[in-house]
Amino acid sequence: MTAPEQDLLEEKIQTVRRRDRRFSRHAYYFVLDALDYTIQHLGREQMCGEERHVGGRELLAGIKEYAADQFGPMAALVFERWGVRNAGDFGEIVFNLIDAELLSRRASDSRLDFVDGIDFREAFAAKHRESLERIATR
Repeated sequence: MTAPEQDLLEEKIQTVRRRDRRFSRHAYYFVLDALDYTIQHLGREQMCGEERHVGGRELLAGIKEYAADQFGPMAALVFERWGVRNAGDFGEIVFNLIDAELLSRRASDSRLDFVDGIDFREAFAAKHRESLERIATR
C-alpha cells in the first residue's frame, strides 16, 4: 500500500471512529487484515466480484484463526482492549467499514450474520488447551 493510500485509509477509519467510538482503530485494521487472511485461506485471492466475496460466518471463522495466530491465548484480551466483546461487534465494525466504502456487501449480507457466531473467549481458551496438550504429549 502506498503512503497516499495508507493516509486515505487512516482518514476514513478516523471518520468512522468520530461517528462510532466503541471500537479502537486497531480493531478496524485487524478486520481488514483478517479479511485478507480469510480470502487467502479460502483460496479466493485470484477471484473477483461475487466469487471473492466473504460472508459474515466465513469472516468470523477467519477472524478466529487469524487472531489465534497473531495473539495466541491473549486474543480475547486484545479484543476486549479494542472494545470488541462478542461476534456481533465484528458485524458492527464490518458495516462501519461498508458505510465508509472500504468494504462492499451483497444485498443478503446482514449484521445478523455475525450475531451468535462464535464465543471468542471459549474458542481461544480451547485452542490454547489444545496447544498445551500437544506440548505435553511430546
